[in-house]
Amino acid sequence: MKKLTIILALAALALFGGQALAQEKVLRVGSLGPFTGPAARVGQEFKDSINMVLEAVDYKVGDYKIEIFWIDSESDAEKSARAYEQTVVRDKIDVGFGGWHAWVSLSCMEVTAKYKIPHFFAFGAGSEINDKYNSDKEKYKYWVGKGWPTAYKLSIGYVDALEDAIAKGIWKPAEKKASIFGVDNDWGRNFGNSLGQQLKDAGWEVVSYDWVQLGETDFIPLINKLKNANVALVAGTMSDPPSVSAFTKQTKEASLKSLVVSDGLGWVGEWYELTGEYSDYILDMIPQWTSPKSQEFKKAFTDKYGYEPGPSTGGLCYDTATFFLKVLQTTLEKYGELTTETITKCAEELVMTGQLSLTEGIMMKEYKYTPETFPDLVVGNDFYMFPVIQYMGGESIMIWPPHVKTKDLQIPPYAM
Repeated sequence: MKKLTIILALAALALFGGQALAQEKVLRVGSLGPFTGPAARVGQEFKDSINMVLEAVDYKVGDYKIEIFWIDSESDAEKSARAYEQTVVRDKIDVGFGGWHAWVSLSCMEVTAKYKIPHFFAFGAGSEINDKYNSDKEKYKYWVGKGWPTAYKLSIGYVDALEDAIAKGIWKPAEKKASIFGVDNDWGRNFGNSLGQQLKDAGWEVVSYDWVQLGETDFIPLINKLKNANVALVAGTMSDPPSVSAFTKQTKEASLKSLVVSDGLGWVGEWYELTGEYSDYILDMIPQWTSPKSQEFKKAFTDKYGYEPGPSTGGLCYDTATFFLKVLQTTLEKYGELTTETITKCAEELVMTGQLSLTEGIMMKEYKYTPETFPDLVVGNDFYMFPVIQYMGGESIMIWPPHVKTKDLQIPPYAM
């Protein structure tokens, strides 16, 4: 009799336990990032920042448990699209979030359009993403907003800062000649071409454009070419820490006598450990830990993970993850459930129209889209804005725009 009672109890537990398990609400989220490959350091910051946001709410939105599936882009367009599709089919994700590279965004846009999976706030900044979205807004509406506006909207800050220094007599270049360099991908070419055109508009002669492969670390031949060109300014960007730090160091080792813009040097927190005094006088455009909330985050992140986050990687990812969480919370409140369809509806009705924005972030005053700017965020002093900074002695000194600058541009003694 006792044995029968135990068997019946186990059967009841299996039955009702199974029903409870079946009734559990789970939101399955695919999080895209370069978790291996040349930009894996960025991917680690993404993963850690996202976990900080979700841990604060115990991985829950209302009565939904959030389950994360990490989609490794490997910094490769084809591999990322294949990994994304596998995650959609195999893991049945309801929604996607995040990303770093523009070329990865372009490939994954096709996957989200095919399966009608909304994907929020990837950092890919290339103008090709805007072009693709605008070519068929209904098809590509599932790629919901870029977490980083096009290079053209941000890079003008460099030109403004340099022209201001020239007008004030702080910098007296022998000739307004510049060379552009960059990683040979959508981001590098977009940034380089945008900055090159803005320099031309300001009266500069751009004598060359040079593109290098992702992960390249030997820049001496390129730097020797730039030396022979006798340019006053060398400006460009990389998209992985090994490349940008190697280029920065080698400009000094090869005695390049130009003012250097190395956009993205400070994307990871240990930029000074990677470059040391070779970073002195280099210009960059990076958000800073200026607000008390951002400083609290930086300390909490460092204490938790044992390394310092970069403001453009860990800081911005924390904000976009916070915005994503707000989208989920708003969807549940307004539509009563979290599904692929209701999240897409929230994106169309509230996010894309600017009715839902984020003012609770740590890096920017407000993250907001409008029908006129979408898929880009609104750019401006009270919205999304990067200051121009100059590195000196391991410090990031804001030199532009005027309302945030703490010092004038400093010209290295070797510059022409």
